[in-house]
Amino acid sequence: MADDFSFTLEQTYGVLSESKTGWKLELNSVAWGDRPAKFDIRSWSPDHQKMGKGVTMTKEELAALKKLLDTMDL
Repeated sequence: MADDFSFTLEQTYGVLSESKTGWKLELNSVAWGDRPAKFDIRSWSPDHQKMGKGVTMTKEELAALKKLLDTMDL
């Protein structure tokens, strides 16, 4: 039996890409269950009721990712 889970999309920071079907890869702040919100990168359906697999990070992890990306020649 699948566990029920809840989430609250607290803030949308931006869209990284959009598919032909309307799903968007977004950077958001999401609270999962009763836990504090974390930064989250994943794809969302247009109504934000369905989601794909993603990555959830703390503020410190997001800062480390930013520092790493800053060193890359993109």
